[in-house]
Amino acid sequence: MLKLRVITALLLAPLVILGVLKLSNPMFSGALLLVILLCGNEWARLAGLRGIAERLFYLLSMAGLMIGLWLNASDPVLNLAILAIAGIWMGMTAALFVWGRKPLQQVSNQPVVALFGLMLLPFAWFSLSRLHLSSEVGPQLTLALLFLIWLADTAAYFGGKRFGRNKLSPVLSPNKTWEGFFSAMLSALLWVVVVKQLIAVPVGYVSLTAIALIVASVSVAGDLFESMVKRRAGEKDSGRLLPGHGGVWDRIDSLVSAAPVFLALMIMLGGFDG
Repeated sequence: MLKLRVITALLLAPLVILGVLKLSNPMFSGALLLVILLCGNEWARLAGLRGIAERLFYLLSMAGLMIGLWLNASDPVLNLAILAIAGIWMGMTAALFVWGRKPLQQVSNQPVVALFGLMLLPFAWFSLSRLHLSSEVGPQLTLALLFLIWLADTAAYFGGKRFGRNKLSPVLSPNKTWEGFFSAMLSALLWVVVVKQLIAVPVGYVSLTAIALIVASVSVAGDLFESMVKRRAGEKDSGRLLPGHGGVWDRIDSLVSAAPVFLALMIMLGGFDG
């Protein structure tokens, strides 16, 4: 399974990197919209929308919301909306880490999951689109965010395998450990050093370190949230589109949660106007 996972990642990574760096913002946003809709289809299925008609309506609604966000991208009110979505993810992160599993099982009932998808996925798309367009280094910042998520995920996996003793969330994701989590945090610190050397990031070391640690933590929460939804739905993977990885949501669960938080923190800490 690990070998297949690595092969799939090696095939996809160059396409993603080239897409982020070389595509114009409209082309990048269009390609990303398709990815988010694939994720939305899996999200809808796990939320109990099994019929073709109801899933189609769900996806059309999601696409309509994304187009609406695009058409109103210059509205300053959307900055507040991004901050609100980021706040939801950070609140969910705190709840998952502090209050444990039982209270949050209620969050994963099907109507709430469906509503969350309509609310969170379009803003994940919009956050990445705006980040890509945010400044002269927008594409590089977007790629840096992707690398932060990949690095944290990889460090958590191998750190947990090597040092894991204490379960992070035994009910939601039995394989995740606190040792893996702290490995992800250490990788985020490494990311800060590398990014500051390679990209003209419009925030200082302290701010970027805070951003990296918060975003890496929220990315773990995005993974845990998906695990919670899958367990309630009785599914191991969100889909089967990506060999070794499962579905699209399995691959971008951390990014969906992290993107609005990254953009919100960059705006709040003076990185750019969004």
